[in-house]
Amino acid sequence: MKFISTLFSTCLLAVLSFQVTAEPVELDRVRVIVNDGVILQSDIDSATKTLTANARKNNQELPSDDILLEQILDKLILEKLQLQEADRIGVRIDDNRLSQSLSDIAANNEQTLDQLRQTVAAEGLSWEAFREQIRDEIAASEARNAMVRQRINILPAEVDNLSELLAKESDATVTYKIRHIQLRFNDGEDKSVQEKQAETIIDRLNKGEDFATLAYTFSKGPKALEGGDWGWMRKEEMPTIFADQINMQTKGTVIGPFRSGVGFHILKIEDVKGLETVSVTEVNARHILIKPTVILSDEGVKRQLNEIIQKVQSGEASFAEMAEQFSQDPGSAVQGGELGYQTPELYVPEFKHQVETLPVNQISEPFKTVHGWHIVEVLDRRDVDKTGSAMQNRAYRILFNRKFNEEASAWIQELRASAFVEW
Repeated sequence: MKFISTLFSTCLLAVLSFQVTAEPVELDRVRVIVNDGVILQSDIDSATKTLTANARKNNQELPSDDILLEQILDKLILEKLQLQEADRIGVRIDDNRLSQSLSDIAANNEQTLDQLRQTVAAEGLSWEAFREQIRDEIAASEARNAMVRQRINILPAEVDNLSELLAKESDATVTYKIRHIQLRFNDGEDKSVQEKQAETIIDRLNKGEDFATLAYTFSKGPKALEGGDWGWMRKEEMPTIFADQINMQTKGTVIGPFRSGVGFHILKIEDVKGLETVSVTEVNARHILIKPTVILSDEGVKRQLNEIIQKVQSGEASFAEMAEQFSQDPGSAVQGGELGYQTPELYVPEFKHQVETLPVNQISEPFKTVHGWHIVEVLDRRDVDKTGSAMQNRAYRILFNRKFNEEASAWIQELRASAFVEW
């Protein structure tokens, strides 16, 4: 009996010991269902830590816990919906792109990547969780950009009207140094004679002849003996026939010939002060697009594109021949895949990233966009002076930003209204 009693006591102690060491630990749990996805308690905790850390850094007071939780849940729901859209249209943020974004974040905070890691750890977040949070934010942003851009329609007349208003504001500060050649009509003479002479002078100027010398030789204008030099003037100080022809052109621009009641005129802008200069990089690229089908999977498309790359690199076929044979972009396929010189902003985000970062004459790895799978080769890059159209570009950007913000809000509201959300 004593043995049985001792054995029973030992077993009881073992059970009690097990109960002490196996206290139940609350696992991560689902807080909100959003369509076919979920928001976990850990998502809420992570967002709360980030928000609290930012508020502390900026000495900002936060609202009460219940209001804060409501705001965080609303933000997470909208982010989840945008991530679902990103997944639906095929937005993928690879590790290289993510690493570059993290480096940019560190640089913006005047930190190294290691210092950013330490900051994240000090705020109670794991580096892995922070990386995935940034990946999700980039994907959601690109999905939003891609979907909202399709909803924006800007009429040329809108751009022209706003551009004129902006130009009037700028004209008050821009000054031009101009030269002038005037070919005067002679009584009873055929006016085509002066027109042909004006065109000849333009041709000589385009070939590099000196404007002042040609003004001394041919001009009948008031500044002929000064080489046609009118000096520095704002548009409001110029003769009307000059001001009507000058519209934000850059240094070195030759304008004309244009006609007035007294003859034909040619202007040259020797220099400009106070004018915003705009230079953009245009990229000439070529690509091959293949779209997945019910029969041809994503992996099958990637395999086919990799085979094309091998053929081109081995010299078995040229890129142009492969594009003409296989590319499903009809507009560029007939041009050997060539897209011509374009600004990267015209392309969808994944394609834009490739043409901006890919070395010249190197073929990319297969990558996916909303249009399908691509390989792309950058043929050339060039810097183009777009100052002459700077006001048009500025007007377009202003209109685009206005409409983008309006349409983005409407798009997000539509996503939220059509979503299944259960708390």
